[in-house]
Parts: sequence; structure tokens; C-alpha cells
Amino acid sequence: MDNDTRNEHTFSPKRSKHMSLPVLPSGSDSHIRMRKVSNTSSIAGQSGIPPKVNLEYINTSGTEEKNSRNIWSLSGCDWDLLVIGTAIKLLLFPAYRSTDFEVHRNWMAITHTLPISKWYYEATSEWTLDYPPFFAYFEYLLSIPASFIDSKMVDLKNLNYDAWTVIAYQRSTVIVSELVMAFALSWFVRRSLRPDLQRIISASLYFHPGFLIVDHIHFQYNGFLFGILLWSILMARNNQKLLSGVLFAILLNFKHIYMYIAPAYFIYLLRSYCMDPSGSISIPSFIRLAQSVIAVFAVSFGPFIWLRQISQVLSRLFPFTRGLNHAYWAPNFWALITALDRVLLKLVHFRGLQLDVKQAGVESTSRGLVGDTVFAVIPNVAPIHTFAITLLLQAVFLVKLWRHPTYKSFVTAITLCGYVSFLFGWHVHEKAILLVLVPLSLLAGERHSYFRTFTIASVAGIFSLFPLLFTPAETLIKTVYSLLWCIMVLPPMSKQLYEFPSSAVGVVVDFLERAYLYGFVLLQIFTSLYPVLAHRGLPTSQGQTVDGQSTAEVLSKLEFLPLMLTSVYCAIGVIWAFLRLGFLYLTEQF
Repeated sequence: MDNDTRNEHTFSPKRSKHMSLPVLPSGSDSHIRMRKVSNTSSIAGQSGIPPKVNLEYINTSGTEEKNSRNIWSLSGCDWDLLVIGTAIKLLLFPAYRSTDFEVHRNWMAITHTLPISKWYYEATSEWTLDYPPFFAYFEYLLSIPASFIDSKMVDLKNLNYDAWTVIAYQRSTVIVSELVMAFALSWFVRRSLRPDLQRIISASLYFHPGFLIVDHIHFQYNGFLFGILLWSILMARNNQKLLSGVLFAILLNFKHIYMYIAPAYFIYLLRSYCMDPSGSISIPSFIRLAQSVIAVFAVSFGPFIWLRQISQVLSRLFPFTRGLNHAYWAPNFWALITALDRVLLKLVHFRGLQLDVKQAGVESTSRGLVGDTVFAVIPNVAPIHTFAITLLLQAVFLVKLWRHPTYKSFVTAITLCGYVSFLFGWHVHEKAILLVLVPLSLLAGERHSYFRTFTIASVAGIFSLFPLLFTPAETLIKTVYSLLWCIMVLPPMSKQLYEFPSSAVGVVVDFLERAYLYGFVLLQIFTSLYPVLAHRGLPTSQGQTVDGQSTAEVLSKLEFLPLMLTSVYCAIGVIWAFLRLGFLYLTEQF
């Protein structure tokens, strides 16, 4: 028995009036991992409801059962969902495209036209190659059929080429590559002890508004990359930890943003795979893991090490010339600090508040422009500050993972490491919220407290992506689609997981959380109407002026107000969900 199964009980499933379990094949290799958890509701014990137990998954060691489906097969329901999802995404081909569309077209051209020795030096376009080598190889593979479909697509000097062939091809590659995630999500259902609930979770990820907005409209390949992450997590669940580590190493060499969750992988694999139950290092296991990971990095970076270009590659991967905030503030801790700085600056200007004001901060990126971030009133934040805060907070959760290296502890630690990096990292993009929402979704079915955390983080996180799409047609799409997603996912899960608060404080918190979620309706109305109000002025403002200016003129000067309110309001929910999840993890009895 390895560390991952310590303090857990192996038992033969028996049906009872309280719990229905799937029939398992006979044989000594079949068992269910069951772990007792703390009683989170005194109501359960008093009302005769059996105490809750955490049934993580069916774990079948050795050979798969004879009647097991092939890993690449899909059930009828899976096929239905896949067809519906594909149809929706095909309809989005003509939708708005961000500059990321040209970025990836240019990367195809770079890798197809130039020898590998020039990939990370090419600068004809401003969209230079700045992803790890595996993604460069991926772009090269995509460029091969692209050159046959339309040779202009991979012409290095044909900048901003947007013929229909390019649009159809690149959109199609996103849909096809996303199958990596689809198959992983299907496999999560197959070994779940609550397949109906897990199917909702898997479907929620495949149809997630975040992927629709970021990948299929804005344009990126996050579905493909998170598919690799989900396969890695799935292998950890299935006790194939070496393969889990290899898959994560592969993922790191596709996109280095996943370094944020690497500490959780390091601690988990060290404790559960490289150490025996007594706490001693298993040298053979450690060597196998080290060799496997080194081999992955050798395949990825080997050609560039041979060409003595490793420093050039790293300089592209880690540029440190950007500011604290992205142009649109990601809904994190720094968004609140930046908003506070703006409020204090206004108080100094209008109320004569006696505070030192840095002139450089008055026209800083904290007003929504691209460049470095300089605060006007609050002391400036340096990269070392964000790094120290991130490392310190991650360490708190990693200590818990070290002591309890179970599968659920691992997934929670992954989520929290990504969460900490999103909330306190340097120059965080709003799209990085997916690094939180995807693993958090896997925890949503544990019990109501996890589900409520998932709900708050999901609603706030999805809404925070809305500013990526600002054209009228896409505004309707993102709003209606996200609303339908919430209706199709949240009520069915709540029906299975809801627990009435067991204390007066719990009732108050429950009410405030619900009020916060309904507040997004008002926020959407405001952000939709603000451009009209800024252009025409308020209906009741005829003849009214502020400092000699009409209300329309005043509102037009506050063009970033909807973005700021969106960022700040979403940040409140994202941070609250983080506090909820952190508390749950640190107090959970594994």
C-alpha cells in the first residue's frame, strides 16, 4: 500500500437502502477507495441521514475488466454531447477574432518557412514565437496541411492574412485538438461512483463558456492544453502516477503558464510515488520519475541546447518588461488595489485629501492602457513582492499536501496553487482564470460547500471574460450562452448537493452569496447601457453640468469605468471563493 492509500479503507461494496453502488467485476484486484470525512452537518446525524463518506473513484488495479470499453470509445450520450458541441462551435466560425488569431497563423508560418535555428529569432511580425518548443512543434504539424489548403497561410511575409480558408482551417484545428479534453472528460465518468453527477461536471467543462469565449471566438488552444492536464490528473486518480508526471512535463513544454501548479505536482509525486509509507525515499521510483521528466525536456529543448540557443528561447518565454496589471485588470487582488489607488486619487483631486501623489501614476496603466503600472497614491508593487506573496501562500497549502498526499488533496492543492498565482501573480491575464476553474470543477461534486465555492468562482470567472468580446453580436452570444450554461449545470448539481445552513451565520452568508450572484444581472445591464449613456447623457440630465461639463462629457471621460467595475466586482467573488476553498482544504480531515 503506497502513501496515496494510507488512512483509507478498502472494502467490498454492498448495497444498502442509503447507498447504491455500481456492480464491480469479481476478483481480488477490484476495490473501492473510501475515506471517512469530518461530519460537516450536525443536521445529518440528527435526522437519521447516514453520515457522508467521500467515495473518490473505482480503482481497478492490474488488467482492465474484460467488458471495459476501449479508452478512445464514447458512449451514445457522449457522442450526442460531442455532436452538439461541435455544431455550436462550427456556427462560430464567422465570429469576432482577436489578434491571437494572427499570432497563431504567424507561428505556423515561422515554423513552416524557417529552419528550427531561426524560430526563436524571427521578428518580422510583432507576434514573435514565445511558447515552449512542444507548442512550436505543434504549430509546425498544423502548418503541413495548411500549406496544401492555402499556401498563403504559411507565407511569413503575408501578415494579417484572413481569407476564409485561414479562418475555417484554424477554427477547425481548435475543435479537433479539443477532442483531447473530450476523451479525458468521458473517461472521468467511467470510473466515477456517481456517474450522473460526474457526467454533469464533465459536460460542464466541455461546454464551458470560458472555452467558448477564449478558444472558439477570441481564439486560442486552451481546450487542447487543459485536455492534457485532465489526462494527467486522471492518471493520478487511477494510481498511474509516473504517467501523470510525464504528461504534466509534456504540458509544461507546451505552455509554461502551468508552472504555477508545478509545486503541487512536485510535492504529490515526491510523497506518493517516490517515498514509501515509512517516509523513506524509494530510489528506483525516484530515478524512474527523474529520467522520464528529463527525457521529456530533452526532446523539447534538446535541439536548442544543441544549437546553443537556450538563452534566446528562455528570453522569449520569460519577458520581465511588463507591468503589474494586464491592460484589462484580471479580477484578482491587484485589481482591488489598483481600484483603491484610483479612488484615492479622485479623493485627492475633488476633496483635497492630503496625500502624496506620484505624477507618473496619474497616467499609468492602472487607467487601462498598455505599459508599466505605477500607482499614484499607494506604494508601487515590484515583481519580487508578488513572487514572495505567491510562494508564501502556496507553501501553506503544500504543507497540507505533504502531510496528506491523497488524490482529492492533490486536486485541491493544484486548484489552490493556480488560485494563488492568479490572485497575486505579476501581469496576470484574465484568461488565466481557467487554471482555477478547470480543476475546481472536479471538486464541485464533493459536497455542497465545494459546490457553492465552484458556483461563485465560476460565475465571477466567466463574467470576468466578457470584456474580451465587445462587439454587439458576440455580446449577445456570450450572455445567452453563459446564462444557458448556468441553468443547465448549476440547478441539477444543486439538487443533488444542497445542504441548508446549520447556523444563523451560515444563513446570513448564504443570503449574501446569493445576493452577490444575482448582482451580476445588474452589472451586465450597467455595462451594456453605459456606452449609450456616455454618448447621449442621462435622460434626466438636461441642463445639468458637473464642473461646467455635461453628464455625457463626464461619462465619456470615464470610458474605463465599466471595465473597472467588472474587474472589481468579479474580483470580490473570485477572492471570496478562494478564501472558502482555502479554509475547506486546511480544515478537511483526509
